Amino acid sequence: MMAAIESFDNIYLDLSKENGKCRFAENGLGWKPAGGGDAFTLDQSNIANAHWSRAAKGYEVKILQRNSGITQLDGFQQEDYERLSKIFKNWYSTNLENKEHSLRGWNWGKTEFGKAELTFNVQNRPSFEVPYSEISNTNLAGRNEIAIEFALAEGDKTNGHNGAGKGKGKRALAGKDQLVEMRFYIPGTTTRKEAEGGEAGSDADEEAKNAVTLFYDTLIEKADIGETAGDTIATFLDVLHLTPRGRFDIDMYDASFRLRGKTYDYKLQYEHIKKFMVLPKPDDLHFMLCIGLDPPLRQGQTRYPFIVMQFKQDEEVTLDLNLSEEQLNGKYKDKLLGHYEQPLHQVVTYIFKGLANKKVTTPAKDFTTHRQQYGIKCSIKASEGFLYCLEKAFMFVPKPATYISYEQTQSVTFSRVGGAVSALSTFDITVLLKNGAGSSQFSNINREDLKALEDFFKLKGLRVKNEIDEDANLLAAAMRDEVMDSSEEEVVGPKADRGSADEDEESVDDDFRAESDSDVAEEYDSNHESDGSGSQESDVDNQVDDDDDDDDDEGGKEAKAPPKKKKKTV
Repeated sequence: MMAAIESFDNIYLDLSKENGKCRFAENGLGWKPAGGGDAFTLDQSNIANAHWSRAAKGYEVKILQRNSGITQLDGFQQEDYERLSKIFKNWYSTNLENKEHSLRGWNWGKTEFGKAELTFNVQNRPSFEVPYSEISNTNLAGRNEIAIEFALAEGDKTNGHNGAGKGKGKRALAGKDQLVEMRFYIPGTTTRKEAEGGEAGSDADEEAKNAVTLFYDTLIEKADIGETAGDTIATFLDVLHLTPRGRFDIDMYDASFRLRGKTYDYKLQYEHIKKFMVLPKPDDLHFMLCIGLDPPLRQGQTRYPFIVMQFKQDEEVTLDLNLSEEQLNGKYKDKLLGHYEQPLHQVVTYIFKGLANKKVTTPAKDFTTHRQQYGIKCSIKASEGFLYCLEKAFMFVPKPATYISYEQTQSVTFSRVGGAVSALSTFDITVLLKNGAGSSQFSNINREDLKALEDFFKLKGLRVKNEIDEDANLLAAAMRDEVMDSSEEEVVGPKADRGSADEDEESVDDDFRAESDSDVAEEYDSNHESDGSGSQESDVDNQVDDDDDDDDDEGGKEAKAPPKKKKKTV
């Protein structure tokens, strides 16, 4: 006779950090953490199958639920198998199937789509399984390659079980290290019937397709990654994105939005949106919408903490949201309208604001450039873009999108970097962060914006260092330019020793004189004529030019030089 309740200690539920007590009874099972907290229960009517296998902390009982969820109980001892086998057979009318995993370590095998998980088999034995509830997204990463992204841990909730297994990322809280992406190389062609392990398919399904494409389509369907078209609240087609670069269709749902491109496909939760900015571009033709994400969007090894979209300022759109009157008057009351007929960038902004419930940030009204615009043209290293002064932060877009809050800023330094000539019209800003967090430099800013920026930073209470002695530098540069342009002694006379500045000037003058030797010689002659040499010397010059057309410059110099020497010796 079996006891009314069978108990097991030191059992871990779904890779939980803390162990607990697991109890089995005729009407179902339950688990409660040893340190106290929310208990998990599973009714016997929801138990479809059960597997026994070696696992991380001992032996594991994996329960496949009828509603496509999976429950993992790890930490059993080998001698518990007989006892558990009787429990499942007598109380739940289910065989506890003993499954042995492949330990060969091969990285090639065959994938199998189950009801609740994706299994990778090596020689007909499972090497590992991936529950669909842990998959957040998938992308075709190459011609025959597919990337699977795993859900990230959200918060410190221990499990958040509801029996349905729909909570994405609940197993990701198990430890500090986390698997975030896996890639499969899938060559060749196949049919849906083969891909799903022999399930019947329609005639259309039997048509051979690229195996990687079929894998991608099946995984999206099984893992419930893509919502159906009927769930879409609004869709915007072919929207230009500056970061990450490309054109994407935007599908907006109740709790998430999707970016669909030719190569990459992203699904992002509204709760991951931390900032939303609308930035007018200085060309007065476009608006940029900048979305700050945490965790950032990933494309392979590249992380994108900001998405930057671009819209034409005068592009109008008429849109009716796919929402009922009940929803508009209930859940979305005072957040969304049923009908929009406005510029496209405004409509996208309003819908994002209503669905994500995030404040829209715009540039500070206290600052404009000398052209009465909000964006300052500048660059970070070799990347050109625009710097915006917001009410509480700097924002540089489009790439690399950089956000620096004023609170984290220790000081702002204005400086000139580079040669004297290039530094006349531009300057650099270096933003030093607090607590040794580094610095950011914005280069090649128009000098006419210096005063307005300095006044704005002081208004925001920022510590400003101005290393530009503007009046002295401009005066010195202007005087030097004037001397270079007007003094003939600078060209033909002895040169003053001006240090390293002379080297730069010399190279410029050499280039200029090499290209125009004949012009310099003619100026010299005209000066000589003005001293009273008469017109006979000009006739001699012309005669020499006619005699030697092939070597014009040299002949001219040789003819002109002797009279000058005679004049000096007389």
